[in-house]
Amino acid sequence: MLAGKNILLGVSGGIAAYQAVDLIGMLRSRLADVRVIMTKSAAQFITPLMLETVSQHPVSVEMFDGYYHPSIEHITLGRMADIVVLVPATANVIGKIANGIADDMLTTTIMAVKAPMIICPAMNESMWLNPIVQENVAKLKRNGYLFVDPEYGEMACGGEGWGRLARLDKIVAAILDAVKTSDRRVEQ
Repeated sequence: MLAGKNILLGVSGGIAAYQAVDLIGMLRSRLADVRVIMTKSAAQFITPLMLETVSQHPVSVEMFDGYYHPSIEHITLGRMADIVVLVPATANVIGKIANGIADDMLTTTIMAVKAPMIICPAMNESMWLNPIVQENVAKLKRNGYLFVDPEYGEMACGGEGWGRLARLDKIVAAILDAVKTSDRRVEQ
């Protein structure tokens, strides 16, 4: 159950960004409180206003949006999170996280979070199978980041391949599992 859980949703700039709307709805229907940070690139695919409307919270895009105390917003959002979910995760954002690069609101917040993190990649198959991307994914997995790997299916470029965002019900199931595991650790 997600009732009362604070979920921080990161949205990066891939075509699958539109699925964040449905994911927020699914999480809110389970009584979760969802806050969103999106990259500037994500805002080219889906508007912050749309995500604000469905989450019922301001959406952070810029480092100094000013919704919270501007110099510590990334810390405030990070502390509030019971779990962080990155949907979709592009090769760019995965690479930044794997190498400790914190150069925008999303990656800076991720570096400040202590909560469990689930990364849900979505990209073209040639990018997903690139050895550097796979090395970054393996590095993050070794460091405790959870992944819901992409699936095989139709790509935005017109072909088929591995890299399509996992089904949202599979992502929600991973969130539920991570929350249960985290809750058990807290109880012990």
